[in-house]
This record gives sequence, structure tokens and C-alpha cells, in this order.
Amino acid sequence: MSPSGWLVSHRPLFVGVAAVGPLAACAVLALVRDSVANTNAALGLVLLVVAAAATGIRSAGLVAALSSAVWFDFFLTEPYNQFTITDRADIETAVLLMVVGAGVAEIALWGRRQQARASREQGYLDGVLRTAATVGAGQSSIESLVEHVSEQIVELLQIDRCRFDRGDGPVLAAIDSDGAVSYNGHPVDLRRLGLPTDTEIALAVRSGGVVYGRFLLTAATSVVRPSPEQLRVAAALASQVGAALATNTNASATGRPSTIS
Repeated sequence: MSPSGWLVSHRPLFVGVAAVGPLAACAVLALVRDSVANTNAALGLVLLVVAAAATGIRSAGLVAALSSAVWFDFFLTEPYNQFTITDRADIETAVLLMVVGAGVAEIALWGRRQQARASREQGYLDGVLRTAATVGAGQSSIESLVEHVSEQIVELLQIDRCRFDRGDGPVLAAIDSDGAVSYNGHPVDLRRLGLPTDTEIALAVRSGGVVYGRFLLTAATSVVRPSPEQLRVAAALASQVGAALATNTNASATGRPSTIS
């Protein structure tokens, strides 16, 4: 299981710790509240919010921010051990703690999302480079290359199946080289509808403007909504097969031996 998957599966645990952590911290700070300024205590609580948000679980960050504000009020503001604040400066500090804590949580989550996106894009690029290296080395048969790319496309788009077809029969749905999806000649709103589930989706295999076949994608068992980046990577993988087929065709036409067959 990936680290992110492990965190999601243990979401209740992290939310519980996010709620209890500020309570424990404020209870300890209450023992020395005469020697610790409330503003410093609030800064310490913000660190707990950041730690909770760093898990990538939004609810954990928000719960930590709310818990920090509540227990700051209870333990560290007069009248003590009551959910009441009489001093205006303490009221402002409590409000700022909640607002800043929630803001920091969102920033931390945004950073994790950007990191995850960069990691995914690096994975996409690595897949294309590995396929390009296979083509460039010329040590793989067309059949094994097609099988390899088919598996990559299935994994990349999270679809049911992908098969190579040398035909050119009519299809209802298609993915173009820019990653745009059309159905019966009309653009598909992937965010709202996802990939078509009632027909195979054609992804042309071409090189130098010449079409050498197509991959037919099936996404029938569930609605998937791949990003434009994922679709463009799928198109790039298909073009690698096109390059191999073009090389093989040219070698056959000139009578030269080709290691990709």
C-alpha cells in the first residue's frame, strides 16, 4: 500500500489525534501559563495544526485548528477553565489562531497536492521514456511492444482493457493527439461525464502523419475521468508504437533487416 493510501485508510486515527493533540498541549501549557505569553502559546498550537495538515487529510488539519482555538480559550484565557474570554486581546488571538490555523492547513494541503501531481507527471514521463528507449534499442518485437504499451495505457487511465487493431472501421469515440476526447464528433466533458462506457474508444497509432492502426480502449465497468495530462501521455505512448511500426515498414520496403519485427 502506498503512503498516501495508508494515511487515507487510517483517517479516523489521524483526525482523533488532531483533536486530542491541542488539548494535551494546552493542558501542559496551563501549568506554566504565568510564564508563557498567550501569543507564544498560540504559535506553538499553529505548529500542531501544520503537523496535522501535513498528513494530507483536510479534516485533520481543520479539526486541529478548531481544537486549538477551543482549548486555548479553555486553558489559557481568563476566566480559566471556562469557555469564556473576557480580554479583547485574547479574543483576537483565539480568532486569529482559528483563521491562521485553517489557512495554514489549506496551504499545507495545497503543497501536498502539488507534490503528488509532480510525482504523477514524473511517473508518466518515465513511462514514455522507457517505451522510447525500447523502441530506440530496437530489441523488442512489435507484438511485445504493443502489449507493453497496452498495459501502460490501462494502468495510466485506469480502464478495463486496451487492445491494438490495425483496422480503420468506424468508431463512436476517439482520443486525439492533444488528449481531447470526442463522441460521435462532439467534444466530451470528461470532468462531468468521464470516458464513454458504451463503446470502445479509439486512440490512433501514427507516425509522420501516417496512421498505422489504433488502440481500442474499453472503460465499461466504471466511470473514469483521466486528466488531460494522462490522455496526452497515452497519445505519446501510442506514437511510440507508431514510430516502431514506421521503422519496421520502411525496413521491409527497402529490404533491410529490422530488429523490431
